[in-house]
Amino acid sequence: MPRYYGAFYIFAAKEASAVHEEYMRRALELAQRGMGFTSPNPMVGAVIVRDGKIIGEGWHKKYGDLHAERTAFAYCDESGIDCSGADMYVTLEPCCHYGKQPPCTDAIIEHGIKRVFIGSADPNYQVNGKGVKILREHGIAVAEGVLKDECDAINEIFFHWIVNKFPFVTVKYAMTLDGKIATRTGESKWITGEEARLDVQHERLRHTAIMVGIGTVLADDPMLTCRLENSRNPIRIICDSNLRIPLESNIVRTAKEVPTIIATTNRNKTTDHEKRHQLEEMGCTIISTKANCGHVDLYTLMLKLREMNIDSILAEGGGELNYDLFRYKLVNKVKAYIAPKIFGGADARSPVAGTGVPTPDNAYFLEDTEIKRIANDFLIEGRVVYK
Repeated sequence: MPRYYGAFYIFAAKEASAVHEEYMRRALELAQRGMGFTSPNPMVGAVIVRDGKIIGEGWHKKYGDLHAERTAFAYCDESGIDCSGADMYVTLEPCCHYGKQPPCTDAIIEHGIKRVFIGSADPNYQVNGKGVKILREHGIAVAEGVLKDECDAINEIFFHWIVNKFPFVTVKYAMTLDGKIATRTGESKWITGEEARLDVQHERLRHTAIMVGIGTVLADDPMLTCRLENSRNPIRIICDSNLRIPLESNIVRTAKEVPTIIATTNRNKTTDHEKRHQLEEMGCTIISTKANCGHVDLYTLMLKLREMNIDSILAEGGGELNYDLFRYKLVNKVKAYIAPKIFGGADARSPVAGTGVPTPDNAYFLEDTEIKRIANDFLIEGRVVYK
């Protein structure tokens, strides 16, 4: 009998855990609806449950709006639903300080929530454990770490920004199985299929800004916008050391509609005065840095972008820009889309150029790598580790 009871107890505990994870997964789905609109705030989802039934839910829809918990409570209040004694599942520790919105801990206490299940701890020093402490002091049971890894993953940019106060940089490229991002003639459309290219659009939405070098602009004349429905365009950053960007390019022509930053060097400040003035008249913002090996000093540029509250950058440039980002140790994540095709050619371009590392031991290593199949293509992604 004791053995049977023990097995039953373990089964019941697992069953309860599965239920908690189910509700947290719903909160995660809700949280990601705010992708691209909450920066520099995190994505957060909340679900209110009573007697095994969801009675309210919400998510942080955009920066400055109600937080997820208060959105869920607003639904209940408007519908005349009493939340007393209910459970709440929230993907991130509830805030306990005043910002653009009042503390969510106050709303949880006022609505008589009995238990709160939390996915991620909030690294923000204004919260970081304080939200949990306040709830427990008011007699609310708190369980932490429900689907923690999944909850942490959706806010990797926010966590990096809060802890480091520095832009999170993702280097993205599409290449063939033999490591080419273009043919020997420079042709690159298209390496991967439509499904993989659609996945990239979601990355453009997720990041605050997109960065390319002037070579990409001159070769492709891109728009660098997000083509998802009801989305938001990233801020465009063009690294253009010698200010070669054409005034008639798509980037410059649309600079008044899509925020555009041209990063250049100080050395041409006098001679390029007229070009600078024309670009600014057309809506571009000019950022100047010192020249480093003839190029924009990327570390100085990142410091200036930080001052502009740009918390994340998707780098979609060519091999030279990618190498400089690695050389400055600015890359946090790599997303490599790989197509099962071969270009060949000793002169065909590869995703990371420059001089490269001298020995295999000096390579830039990735950790927490994942491989995902997207139709006929593959995505390999991971976080960069610097020795």
